[in-house]
Amino acid sequence: MSAFEYRKALADIPHKPGVYQFWDVDGILIYIGKAKDLRNRVGSYFNKDNQMNGKTRVLVSKIRKINFTIVDTEIDAWLLENSLIKKHQPRYNIMLKDDKTYPWIIIKKEQFPRLYWTRKMVKDGSTYFGPYASVGMMHTILDLIKETYPLRTCNLPLTPKNIEQNKFKVCLEYQIGNCKGPCQAYQALDDYDNGIEEIKDILDGKIGNVIRNVKQVIKTAVDQLNFEYAHQYQKKLLVLEKYQSKSTVVNSAITNIDVVSIASDERYAFVNYLKVMNGSIIQTQTIEIKKRLDETDEELLTIAITEFRTKFNSTSKEIIVPFEITLTDNNLKFTVPKLGEKKKLLELSQKNVLFFKKEKLNQYEKLNPDLRTDRILSQMQKDLRLTQLPQHIECFDNSNFQGKYPVSAIVVFKDAKPSKKDYRHFNVKTVEGPNDFATMEEAVYRRYKRMLEEEDTLPQLIIIDGGKGQLSSALISLKKLGIDKKVTVIGIAKRLEELYYPGDSYPLYLDKKSETLKVIQQLRDEAHRFGITFHRKKRDQGTLKTELAQIPGIGRTTSDKLLVHFKSVKKIKEATEAELAAVLNKKQLQTLISYFNNQV
Repeated sequence: MSAFEYRKALADIPHKPGVYQFWDVDGILIYIGKAKDLRNRVGSYFNKDNQMNGKTRVLVSKIRKINFTIVDTEIDAWLLENSLIKKHQPRYNIMLKDDKTYPWIIIKKEQFPRLYWTRKMVKDGSTYFGPYASVGMMHTILDLIKETYPLRTCNLPLTPKNIEQNKFKVCLEYQIGNCKGPCQAYQALDDYDNGIEEIKDILDGKIGNVIRNVKQVIKTAVDQLNFEYAHQYQKKLLVLEKYQSKSTVVNSAITNIDVVSIASDERYAFVNYLKVMNGSIIQTQTIEIKKRLDETDEELLTIAITEFRTKFNSTSKEIIVPFEITLTDNNLKFTVPKLGEKKKLLELSQKNVLFFKKEKLNQYEKLNPDLRTDRILSQMQKDLRLTQLPQHIECFDNSNFQGKYPVSAIVVFKDAKPSKKDYRHFNVKTVEGPNDFATMEEAVYRRYKRMLEEEDTLPQLIIIDGGKGQLSSALISLKKLGIDKKVTVIGIAKRLEELYYPGDSYPLYLDKKSETLKVIQQLRDEAHRFGITFHRKKRDQGTLKTELAQIPGIGRTTSDKLLVHFKSVKKIKEATEAELAAVLNKKQLQTLISYFNNQV
């Protein structure tokens, strides 16, 4: 479709709320979206100034036809979009990963209704509660009901005529107290139905109503001196109150509200839903959304809300959300709580979604380790404000002892993992005395001068172990080599783990738990370990050489030969005369043996 035809198509689209559909050249529906203003939203796809991502540009290049449906309100557009996406599943719409069939609790439509769980919903007039994303929660509720309300479990046709004709006999369930025997008229239908109504209140989260009714029954029974009946209901009351204390998370005055929260990264989003009735969570689920077109958290959250409210048949008028949502409806209120019980519910939902996200990503990364690498590198690029992924990182550290034996070490990480074959040591050549800044300047200059000469690929990120002084010294060398604009260099100070950038007087502080900081700390610690190991070896060799060279008749050349051959003074002392004779002449051998004997 040419630019002229785009404009012609846009001219027919009104400034009203609705749903739009994009079709490709083969007549295949490739995208469905909703809009508060159809013309403005659809027109934004063809605005040349729009900074859209690559996937969106591909989508726009394939559009050959635009259809739209006008609705009365933005909420109607919201619901219609969700319905059409489920029906057609266009290629460029997000994918809701929820292929499970969740269970329901059913109260069967029949005389003396049975109660059980099922994964199939049949439209036969029965009452369904759920679905339950947590099977454990569902069984907890069923156990409570079984313990509190004796119901029949048989599938006998308990019609008034069959019962009157005495067609059935009570079974073992009656004998052990799990059923009151309605099949032989031992329990009246009214009494049975009263229990069913209380069960419905429990399943609706209205357990407070049930407890009040039970207390009233106990009081009436006591007033009538029917203490046995009162005792039976007292046991029921204890069970209900125990369940209520465990299930209530906030004040029972908070009733019939939905709570949603989201956690996302570049590829996936995870949304948690809590259904709260009378202070208790009666339903919860977390879903995964695979992104298609770099959708915003707000877009994904609104889609998920529609999915949840449809699945759980929610009629709540208030939804607690983590941020403002630009969706207006007179019958629906979005709340971003700052304090109190509602804030507590939002935090609970956020804990759930973050845990779910962590577990899912761990599963994916175990199956495909490259996903973890890509995620960490992308997060580092974002946290450190880099222009490219830090696939190649180098870190410098200096070591010396009172100005003696100064060395520098460099460690290399590729794809966020140590590349030990690329580690390097530097014996400092141009610095006299304890000058950490000059040592850093020399090491950085020598490292990248050689890389330039050998035409090696420069790292995307250089980390200097130290504060502003060491960072400035490193920058001097990078400027001398003309590569200060080609690489990013930062310094990490050990005191508060603050990060310094050249020319910026204010440090950057990362979250102590962030993976970016953990990688930087790992680099810093590895550079320190590698550098201090080399420094100790050099210092020890210097000390040993001095000790051996002090023996009359053993000069520095001979001491070097002994250390190269035996590696340490200890091994020299433990060596046999024959082993020493392989390195020393007779005079040197006798001198050395005599010296060691006198040391004992």
